[in-house]
Amino acid sequence: MGGRDRRWISQLVYHYFRLGHWGASLPVNERVIAGALLCETAPNDFMAAVKPEWNAATTKSLEEKAALLSAALKPGDIFPFLEDLSAGIDANTYAYTILKQPRLFIRVRNNKLDKVFQLLDKAAVVYEVFANNSTVALPNGTKIETIVPEKSWYEVQDASSQQTGELFKPVKQQRWWDCCAASGGKSILLKDQQPGVQLLVSDVRRSILENLQQRFAAAGVKNYEARVADLTSPQFPASMGNQQFDGIILDAPCSGSGTWGRTPESISFFKKEEIGKFQQLQQRIAHNVVPFLKKGGSLIYITCSVFKQENEEVVKYIESISDLRQQEGGVIAGYDKGADTMFAVRMS
Repeated sequence: MGGRDRRWISQLVYHYFRLGHWGASLPVNERVIAGALLCETAPNDFMAAVKPEWNAATTKSLEEKAALLSAALKPGDIFPFLEDLSAGIDANTYAYTILKQPRLFIRVRNNKLDKVFQLLDKAAVVYEVFANNSTVALPNGTKIETIVPEKSWYEVQDASSQQTGELFKPVKQQRWWDCCAASGGKSILLKDQQPGVQLLVSDVRRSILENLQQRFAAAGVKNYEARVADLTSPQFPASMGNQQFDGIILDAPCSGSGTWGRTPESISFFKKEEIGKFQQLQQRIAHNVVPFLKKGGSLIYITCSVFKQENEEVVKYIESISDLRQQEGGVIAGYDKGADTMFAVRMS
């Protein structure tokens, strides 16, 4: 197959899974066509070939498209976990946004906004700049690494993930710990806000920390410590000694449900009981991490989940085992701008 055919097959598979639990009893070919109708926004060769009478309807509203289908398009059929959503998330809106592919976001660094704009304009890329003048939205699939080859000028980071940084408020010479650092996006954001912080990053996977170190090198982030750590282990606290931190970023392992617009197959395979398992994991980690926060320090609790069990209920748990109290933050509803939906609070 040629590249164009491969792209279409990939797109159609995504359309199929974006329907979530809707039309589960339909033959595969009918469900693929229904997915293309609902998710495509312009007439195209595929629809012209397999369902020409629906091709023009791709430009219509979701309600008009749904009227062409034999079964009603209910939000609970697309996303069957609506009752588990955190407060502040519009259930219907969130469910229907699964049908639309999220955008690609970059965070422009080092005062290179004008240079990045010049390169985007030269490549004729349509983009949107958000109010903070560092968050730029691009069409999904944009080859940003080719358009802007200088990696230190930007970080690929979802708009909602960038917004969590508003809760950090670091001060020079403070000690911070990004305890579930993963690829290090939050740490780079922290260091960009205040290069003078003393930073420890940790993750349970050595391979992930090696990737983080490569990303830090490309971003010009220096002067940090890194260690492999299983934060769920009962033996972990003893390994930390008497260390104390002014700030701890707990970007907890979670269901990732706020990112399912990017991985819609997750809706089909996810089991509701997994939410409770993630909550227990988050509570174990919080229990082992909170004692290393200085009195008066700040814990930034973050998930990319839309479920209250992983969000508000874990915050209540942290409050029950410590003197920490939620100060600000909550749901970051990215679905109104083509971004992920996240949860982030500052506790002190």
